[in-house]
Amino acid sequence: MQKVSLTRLIVAWVTVLCFFIFGSSWLSDLGSPVILTGLFLWLFAVILWSAFGVVHEAEELAALLGEPHGTLILTLSIVIIEVALVAAVMLGAKEAPTLGRDTMFAVLMIILNGVVGLGLLIGGYKFREQSYNLQGSASYLSVLIPLTTVPLILPNFTTSTEGGTLTTFQSVAVAGFTIVLYGIFLITQTGRHRAFYVHPDALEATKADHSGEDAVEIAKHTVFKHTILLILNILPIVLLSKSLAKILDHGINYLQLPAALGGVVVAAIVFTSEAISSLKAVARNDLQRAINLCLGSAASTVGLTVPAVLIIGLITGQPVVLGLKPTEMTLLAITLLLSTLTFSNKRTTLLEGAVHLTVFFVYITLVFSP
Repeated sequence: MQKVSLTRLIVAWVTVLCFFIFGSSWLSDLGSPVILTGLFLWLFAVILWSAFGVVHEAEELAALLGEPHGTLILTLSIVIIEVALVAAVMLGAKEAPTLGRDTMFAVLMIILNGVVGLGLLIGGYKFREQSYNLQGSASYLSVLIPLTTVPLILPNFTTSTEGGTLTTFQSVAVAGFTIVLYGIFLITQTGRHRAFYVHPDALEATKADHSGEDAVEIAKHTVFKHTILLILNILPIVLLSKSLAKILDHGINYLQLPAALGGVVVAAIVFTSEAISSLKAVARNDLQRAINLCLGSAASTVGLTVPAVLIIGLITGQPVVLGLKPTEMTLLAITLLLSTLTFSNKRTTLLEGAVHLTVFFVYITLVFSP
């Protein structure tokens, strides 16, 4: 194990131990801005550093397992962290009916417009044009459109309830449909249509590569080691998420910031490391991996967060507001349409990146000035 990885694990687990022992007393008095800021920066730094550890181990597994399994492991690891943070806030805060919605929307805007836009801008500037597997991006978007529009737009137009909420029956139905659709997508992605998510050139190289039994045994041992390290990096994030959630909720109320900012902060904390991984892939002309990460993250976020927040709402009796505001629905519709146009051609250019970034900056503007 590298020295940096060991240090990261020690710092993370010492922080977990400190908050397990002293957390109750620390979090009971958040009236002091100094204490509030200090605890937030401490947890923010540890969680972000651990998230980079998750990315490192997931990338090691990606190199061993190949696509799309490698990026799928990273995507699911990051989304599990995001779901844990959202669940912690919902279970810890008295009123957080829109956090799940705000976080999902923030992830979609950050990933599909911010990261995709910056990535295509970098790739277009450096390589002029970049290619990818068109079938894979089409399948991502075909799943992403119903996964996003049904839970985030449709509740605003149902007549059984008001205010972007769902009835108990509707909640169970939407959660079930989301899980089933996302599950079928995962089966096809890792099974019969795995080739859709690999660049055609890389697929041919994989077919031509043959490894001996000794290499397979070494790979199995290495996969097991990195899987354990991946879990050890994820657990501190999950265990510290509730403490961060309390501090975040108190800080937003104390500073009288927009409620939607909570979702943006959660999304930024969780997906910063994955965004960097995507941009690094684009910079080395591996657009296919970046697409798998970005579109996969968007699909996984909605596919796992929607059932999680609906189930938590049903169990705790908390109201869950999923329906987006009119301006947000407009931005989501623009983003889905734009993504469909961007990834309907076999090559991308700098122009598509600039357009996606424009939509992202509009979103950031509306967060602070709705």
